[in-house]
Formats: sequence, C-alpha cells, structure tokens
Amino acid sequence: MPATQMPMRYGHPEGHTDVCFDDSGSCIVTCGSDGDVRIWKDLDDDDPKSINVGDRAYSCALKKGKLVTSVSNNTIQIHTFPNGAPDGILTRFTTNANHVVFNRDGAKIAAGSGDFMVKIVDVMDSSQQKTFRGHDAPVLSVSFDPKDIFLASASCDGSVKVWQISDQTCAISWPLLQKCNDVINAKSICRLAWQPESGKLLAIPVGNIIKLYRRETWRNEFDLSDNFITLPLNVVTWSPCEKYLAAGSVNGCIVVWNVETKDCMERVKHEKGYTICGLAWHPTSRQLAYTDAEGNLGLLENVCDIDGTKSSSKVSGMGNKVYSHLFDGDDDSDNADNGDFLNENMEFQLIPKGRTDYEDDEDDLMLASGYPRHRNHILEDDDSSVEVALMEKGSHCEKEEEKDEHWGSTHAVLLSTSRRPFYDGPMPSPQQKPFQSGSTPPHLTHRFMVWNSVGIIRCYNDDQDSAIDVEFHDTSIHHATHLSNTLNYTIADLSHEAILLACESTTELASKLHCLHFSSWDSSKEWTVDMPPHEDIKAICLGQGWAASATSALLLHIFSIGGVQKEVFSLPGPVVSMAGHGEQLLIAFHRGTGFDGDQCLGIQLLELGKKKKQVLHGDPLPLTRKSYLAWVGFSAEGTPCYVDSEGIVRMLNRRLGNTWTPICNTKEHCKGKSDHYWVVGIHENPQQLRCIPCKGSRFPPTLPRPAVAILSFRLPYCQIATEKGQMEEQFWRSVIFHNHLDYLSENGYEYEESTKNQTIKEQQELLMKMFALSCKLDREFRCVELAELMTQNAVNLAIKYASRSRRLILAQRLSELAVEKAAELAASLNEEEEDFRNKLNTSSTTEWSQPRVVNHKVEENNSEDSEEADEIEEKTDLHKNRQNPFCKNGSSADGPAIKSVTSSNQGRVNPFKVSASSKESTISVNPTSSNILDNMKKLSKKSTVPNRTANKEKSPVLKPLIPKPKSKQVPATNFFQACTSQTDKIVEEKKNPENSLSESPAMSAQNIENERPKTGFQMWLEENRSDILADHPDLSEEPDIIREGMNRFRMLSDEERKAWAHKAKGGATKETETKKRKEPSLDNTKQREQGNPKENLNLSKKQKTLDISTNQKLSAFAFKKD
Repeated sequence: MPATQMPMRYGHPEGHTDVCFDDSGSCIVTCGSDGDVRIWKDLDDDDPKSINVGDRAYSCALKKGKLVTSVSNNTIQIHTFPNGAPDGILTRFTTNANHVVFNRDGAKIAAGSGDFMVKIVDVMDSSQQKTFRGHDAPVLSVSFDPKDIFLASASCDGSVKVWQISDQTCAISWPLLQKCNDVINAKSICRLAWQPESGKLLAIPVGNIIKLYRRETWRNEFDLSDNFITLPLNVVTWSPCEKYLAAGSVNGCIVVWNVETKDCMERVKHEKGYTICGLAWHPTSRQLAYTDAEGNLGLLENVCDIDGTKSSSKVSGMGNKVYSHLFDGDDDSDNADNGDFLNENMEFQLIPKGRTDYEDDEDDLMLASGYPRHRNHILEDDDSSVEVALMEKGSHCEKEEEKDEHWGSTHAVLLSTSRRPFYDGPMPSPQQKPFQSGSTPPHLTHRFMVWNSVGIIRCYNDDQDSAIDVEFHDTSIHHATHLSNTLNYTIADLSHEAILLACESTTELASKLHCLHFSSWDSSKEWTVDMPPHEDIKAICLGQGWAASATSALLLHIFSIGGVQKEVFSLPGPVVSMAGHGEQLLIAFHRGTGFDGDQCLGIQLLELGKKKKQVLHGDPLPLTRKSYLAWVGFSAEGTPCYVDSEGIVRMLNRRLGNTWTPICNTKEHCKGKSDHYWVVGIHENPQQLRCIPCKGSRFPPTLPRPAVAILSFRLPYCQIATEKGQMEEQFWRSVIFHNHLDYLSENGYEYEESTKNQTIKEQQELLMKMFALSCKLDREFRCVELAELMTQNAVNLAIKYASRSRRLILAQRLSELAVEKAAELAASLNEEEEDFRNKLNTSSTTEWSQPRVVNHKVEENNSEDSEEADEIEEKTDLHKNRQNPFCKNGSSADGPAIKSVTSSNQGRVNPFKVSASSKESTISVNPTSSNILDNMKKLSKKSTVPNRTANKEKSPVLKPLIPKPKSKQVPATNFFQACTSQTDKIVEEKKNPENSLSESPAMSAQNIENERPKTGFQMWLEENRSDILADHPDLSEEPDIIREGMNRFRMLSDEERKAWAHKAKGGATKETETKKRKEPSLDNTKQREQGNPKENLNLSKKQKTLDISTNQKLSAFAFKKD
C-alpha cells in the first residue's frame, strides 16, 4: 500500500528547518529560523511546547533526554528534554554551526561549522574535544559511524571526507559535489548518512542520485536513482532496520528505496514543491517526518513495510503463473482503499492546518493518493528494478548475481505486461467532504462549531467532559448558554431565533436534528427529529422561521422553526454546504467529478417565502483553479457570497443575470505564504470583510479568543494604479454593493431612502469626475458612454460642463441623450401609474376613497414642505436675477401631462408642482452656478422630505419602492436657449414684460429683497465698466476687469472714495429700486449686456472662495482657459 501523505502544517517561519524523533518516537522535535525548538505530540498537536534556544536554530539532535542545537550565536547548546532547561554550552565556533548529530550511544556529538572545521565533543565533559581541519569551505553536514571509528563530512569545497576519529586524519576524500563559497549558495546541503546498525554503507546524495560506498574499502558499491527525481537531492536517511533509504530533493520529491533489491518503494511529491531540508524515520513505526525550507512540518504514514513482509509477498505474487489473479484480488482491495483514502485526503484538505491547495495536482493525485494504484505501481517499480539489475549485473557480488537470476524469471512477464495500454490522462479529483461554514475541523478536541454574525458556538470534547458553549455577539438577543454534548453533536448553526444541532448516526442511535428555539413565546423551547435509518445529516442551516437539513440520501428536509415538517426534495448531488438568510436558502453540492485538482460544484438558491421560487437552478459554481470551497453564506444585507481555498471572495451580481463577481482576494493581505484569513462575515454597507488572521494555518485556535480583522474590498479591474482605473473600480464596486437595495425594494422590504440617495450621489460624482477626465483627454466618445450611465440630472450638468469647455458637438450629443432619458422616464412613470391604478381598481370603493383623503393631506404636506424649501433656497445668493431657461409656460403640454401622472398618485411626492419647479430648474441648469454637485444634494433632500411624510400616511402593506422623479428632468434641448446671450434675454423681457413677470414674479421680488448691499467699489465698477472695456478691449475675463478697476479706483482721491462708500451704504437700496422701476435707456441696455454676465460670474467667483469643496473644484474646471 502506498504511503499516506498527511497534510502539511505550519511549524516555523520561512527558512531552514530541521526535524528528529525522540528515542521512543512519542514526539516530533523541530527547530527553525525563529530560534524555537517545538515538541509535537503528533501532527495534529495545536499547542506544541516551544523552547527558545536563540535567535536562529540551524540544526537539532536528540538522544537520551539530551537536546543539542546549533544556534546563531556560534555555539552548540544542550538542553534537558522534554523540560527544555538549559544545560550549558558544549562548544563554540567562529561562525554558525550548520549541522550537529549524536553518535549511536549519545555520548558524543559532532558538529560542522562555516569556519571549515569539524568538532567532536563529549557530552558529559565538554573539555574533551577533537577538531578536524582539512576542508577549504564551510561544512555542510556530518555523520557518525555507528561504531565510532569514522566520521563523514561534506563541504562547500565539493569534497566528501571520511575522518579517522582516533588520530583525526582523513581516511578518504571524494570530489563529488559542486563547489560554492557558502551554504546559502549550495545547490544541496548534502545530508549524508551511515547505515545505523552495521555501518557497512555510507549514503551520499550527489545530484539526482545517491551513491553508496562500502566501509573501509571505500568502493562505490552502487547508485540509487529514479526518473521521478528531476532536481538534486538534499537529504538522505536510513530506516532503523537498514533495509530502506529515504531521500528528499530540492523540489519537494521524497523517494524511498529498498536497498537490497534497489527498488523504488515510494514516490511522494510535496504539496507545494518546496525544498525538503529535514528527514527523519520513526524509530519503531512506519512513519517518516519531513520539513521544508518554508518552515512546514509533514508526515508520511505506512511507508513501506519495516518487517520486510511486503517485499516477500510482492515477489511471490510476481512469480504466480496466473497473472490475472494478482490484479483481480488487488483491484477489489484497491477500490475499497481508494475510496477510504479519497475521503481521508479530502478531509485533510478541508482541515486547513497546512497548505493543501491542489498544486502539482498530477503528482499529488498519482503519488500521494496512490500513483495509478497497485497495478501500475508494481509495474513501474519492477521495471526500474530490472533496469538497475541490468546496469549493475557485472559489478555485483555473487549473492547479488543470484538475486538477479531469481528476478530474471519474471522479466518476460513484466515486459509483456508493461506493454498493455493504461490510462495516462487527467486524474479525477477527490470530492470535497461536507462542511459547515465558519467551523473548524471536527477531529479537534477544542473547535468552533460555527462563527457567524449572530454569535459563536464552541465545542469541547475532552476525556473528562464534552460540552457546547454558545455565545451571542449581542447579549440582548439571548444570554450565553452552556449545553452538554452527550450525543456528540458535530454540526451546528445559530440565528436570532434558534440554535440548531445535528449528529451522525451510530450503530444504536439514528442521526438527530436538535433545535433550541429560544425566541419561542411558550415554555417548550426544544424539539428533536430522528432521521430515517441509514440517512445521516451532512449539512444544516437556519433561516427566518425555518430550518433545513441535507442528508446522505441526497434529500433536503425543511422544518418550521417550531418543528413542523414541511417540504422535502431531492438534491442533484452530494451536499457540500448550506446557508440561510431570511427567506433565502443557498445549497452547494457536487455536480459531478472534477479533474486535475478542480472541484465540480453546483449552486442552488431558493426563496422560501409565501411565493416559493428557485432563483439559481444548480448553476456551476466558479472556483479558482485547483481550489475548493472554504466558506459559503450571505452578507448581512442578504446577498449570496462564498470564499474558496485560494482566498477569492465572490458575490452574486443580481443585475448581471445572477453572475458571480470576485470582490476581494484575501491572499493580497497576507504577509506570509502560509498565512490565511478565516472569513466570519461580509457586510455591504459599510463595505467590510470580517475575518480572522491565521498565522501559518487556515483556521484559528479557540483559545486565546482570536481577534477579528476587517479587510477592504477591491474588484480585479485593470490599471488600478491609474486615476481612471481607480474611479472605474470605485463606481462599479458601489453599484454591486448596493444592488441589495433594489432586491429589498422588489421584495417589499423597508430600507432607508437616504442610503440610496447618498449612494446615487456618490456614483454620479464618480461619473462626473470620469467625465471631466475624459474631456481633458479629448475622449468625447467616452464621455457619451459615461453619460449613458448618469441620471438625467447629471446629464444636464454634463451638458453644461461640455458647453463651458467649448465642446459643442459633445454638448449636442448629450442634449440628444437627455431627451431620450426624459422620454424614458415619462414612459416609466406612465407604466407605474397604470399599474398602480389597476391595483387600486381591483380594491373596493371604500379602499379607493380612503386613500384619496390621505392623498389630499399628503399634497398639502408636500406643498408646505416645498414652500419651506423654497424659502430656504431663496435665502441663498447662488442664483440671483436669473431666469430659468428650462421653465415653460402654464399652457405647455408637458406641464399638465406630468401633473396628470402624479395627481392621483396615492401618498406620493409630486416633484413637478408648479410652485417648486421653476426654482428647482433654476438651480439645476443655471450656467453660472459654481456648486454643481451640491445642488444634487439639495434636490435629493427636497425630494426625500415629502417622501417620508407620505410613507407615514401609507398603509402598512409593503410595496415595491421606485426611484422618485425629479422636477428638473426636462428635455435638454432647451439648454441651448439658456446659452444664448444676455442681450437677447433682456430684449425679450423688454418686449414682454408681463410674461416675464408672470412666469416668476415671486422669484424676482424676493431676489430684490434679499440682494446684498453693494460696496463702493462695486458701484463705481458698474458705472465705469464700459470705459474700462473701451480702453482695454482685450480684457475678456472678469478677474482681469476687476484687477484693472481696482488699480483705477485706488488712483481716486480719498474724498471721492469716501463718497462712493457713503453712497453704497446710504442709497444702495433706494438706487436699486429706482433702477428696477424706471425704463432703462439704450446706454443702460448696452451696459447690462456687457456688465450683468460678468457681474454674476464675479459673484460665483466670490462664492467659490467662501466655500471651497471638491464638488466646486470639479464644477469650476469649466472656467479654466485652454
């Protein structure tokens, strides 16, 4: 049976790591770059004992209760074991000691250092030392002869030397290795090893092969190699019985040979392909511990057969004449073994102690899970043994030649069988086992059964006690609870209403579902359901008013929260995990068999409300290559999400046909390769990914209580470092993370209207910034594309921006787009009104008449709110003496049409009322306004206040919420009328003074009343503006005119300036009223033509200096001169 590869687990930080067993094999000892020595009871030990020996540990050895380490302070230290008490310093070097080993009886140690020296020190009396000099470079490794006669050492000078211990002389030296100047530059650390009992052979890793030299003759007896090894070997070690030799390479390959037959018995590939730098056999059992250069610890079980029974049975099986019986018998047992091992292997992948990320999948699947199983495994081993036997036939001794003859009888059978065709394509991936999101592996004694946004359920399964603790984040929901776990519950879920527990069946008891309905108003708060025979619960979840369980019979049972059995239906495949939120049920299951390390999963999304429906019909679940599902659930707002083992978080995009969008990569936030984030919750508003950082593991320990970290989201958009890419990512992330508002609206849930308004405002601001950037880059086509994403109000602002930037073609395009958006809005309003009328017509007459009274009240409230808002806006001086270019006469066809749509709207806002439309339109399209996006804020507030008033008057029945229309959404073709010169407007006012007064009498009167008194300089500038322009016709900008006026005003005498100041204080109001009443002359008309636009522009400039914001900076972009 091939060796079982246990999952790797984090041992030390990145760097060289060494490993050994104690004398009895009861624990594993490792040391690493953090200077700690850790003692592991087994690979699942979550709390190994740590002994700090220095800043950095390079090597460790353990014998007879003495722990020896080589540390970064150039010393060889000794500690007691397992207490870890310091017991002194054995010896010192001038540089770091790279390797230290015990002799067979543990009385002496040998160490090789970077100062080219090798020392042997007596453990009991450190003064007795022997130093061996002869290497010309740092020493890589040393190895004691079990008879204490010789000592072997390898060095960076390329030589391997064997020393005579008694006289400290070099017995033999072989130039086998590649030369280098330091250990860190060596291609291999060349951990050589003697046979542990007899010491007849010395194994030396040289490149891709192992050379074995016979004792005393120092002759190269034979070499061991395998095609599986592609890079140099790093370390070798003998089994305690001397029959097997294991080696690890720099690319993570571990190979085990039978030294007698020279057969390759095991081939295992590291999960990540990291360098194997430590290798140790268990002293009694068939285990092989190994460490890599990233600080991880691994374990191989069932390695070969220490007693040699496997090889003998293997040989007898080969000699059997009935060759088919060999495969028939093995196939049956293999199928059972394979099935068990697939489950075990997948369980390890779900137990995130190490890194089982399906990398190097072909090697993992063909080696760690069995190589193409016994049949091909035997054939390949025998073929390699035949090749070795043929190569070494002439050089072996008499005994080995007899072995070759014995094996020669099976050559014909082996070669003929190897020509049979065998499958060499993609290998199937082991199916992921079911799991509960937010839980840690069930084999742990202390574990999390679930950690979600409601609370935490912990399970303690000690020898003395087995209990479950329930803790709520919000204690107002329920107090903490302690439960006994006599039935060995392994699955749990927690909601605001109940605690749900489940256990698997035993030989005596059936699988049970246990619910603690703590929110029940009666005294009976618990119920239990037994599953049918041979049906185990694999996954459970809780929703609002319901509970669900998926079983091994591919059935899903739905219960009410009180214990009533409801629907039951079949699942398309074995369940992987489930999650519930409100009325939504999310099910992940196996759609089929994945290949090359991939999982083939499907997803179902059901709504279990009054109108039950299936949203996702078993669609494929996208996963990262060679990954598996690690967490599945809902955001706090109810959007389905999931996380895979590679740390990619995906969210359902309902607007894009229920597709999955990656929103975060937790690996980008990890500092180390072995670090992970354990997700516990997702929030869309605010945008937060709540998770627990795990150092060197995939899940946190129960104690101490882990701290929750908050990660930010980022969509994988291109060119994220540029300003354009950042704004695009922010915009679409805002769109995706606020899709839940539309879902809540469509399903009749309540939500804050201010949240949606604020979201729309942020999105429109981003679009306006991207629009301005595209204009700056002369990307007018891109500007139109961005405008298609804007609301009509933002399109009107974009038209104004394009016009001020002298992009008339772009402004015309945007004007056409604004007309289309206005038509679409009117059509949608008509459709909604018709639907609303149809619903009301189906109700009784009393139901119709009652809301109409409410409607009158709401309209009165709306009119009062609008009047108050008008008074607030009239107090501002942003838009003085400006006529609304979008305003229409009362006889216009558009006005009554909009009125008719909203007049009968029950309890809704009427944003197109005549009393407010003129002022709102003035704010939205005023060409000289410097506060563009702030106006959007005013309008959103204005439309929100009546809406809240109306909601108070509504009936409690939830209805879909629709966006509220804005009164300023009028055809944008009138914009060019607003862009005409001031002369035409004033002439028009002269010809039709009654019309102009009738359109906005209140506005003009209030503007006169609220106008600020002018300064003396302003009054002087108004009278002398024409003279300044006549003397300097090249002055086109208002700041230049003001600057020239200031220079002339300073040249006046003090008496003249005081007179102008007194005139401004005393007669400003009277003069203004006189100017408004009397008929202007032709000269005054010309002066207004030139002065008024500049004056208003000047006022806007002053306002900009008073209140500078980001929105004003964006709007002021149009004033910049090319």
